[in-house]
Amino acid sequence: MTFRIRSGKKGLELRLHELEAAIMDVVWSKQLSRFAVNDVLRVLEKHRTIAYTTVMTTVNRLHNKGLLERERDGRRYLYSARLSREEFLESTAREVLDGAVGGHQAMALLSEKVSAASAEELDELEALIRSRREDLGG
Repeated sequence: MTFRIRSGKKGLELRLHELEAAIMDVVWSKQLSRFAVNDVLRVLEKHRTIAYTTVMTTVNRLHNKGLLERERDGRRYLYSARLSREEFLESTAREVLDGAVGGHQAMALLSEKVSAASAEELDELEALIRSRREDLGG
């Protein structure tokens, strides 16, 4: 699944419109494994005035974009997230790096990030490098 990167935005809104991001945030933060449009609507209504049809249309758009799976349950659909928040953000980072910079530039950005990393982050990176070296046979 590919998305258009939205310049000037951060986090979920880098790839999603504001309401799409709000809906996915509800799904992930409330850990909704299977949900109907009404489940999301009830949470959103606590913070804004919003119509059922607006939420339904946006949830359907998220399904069409491949972020949500759905199954028929009588007269309604039940939805579930295809990716965790972490998987979505990781794929966003990969897409940004792949689309915005080449291999050498990506490595330069990584080295910049490493210079500001904590000891814990460096340990994680070291483990990833070690694992990759083992995969390569050396």
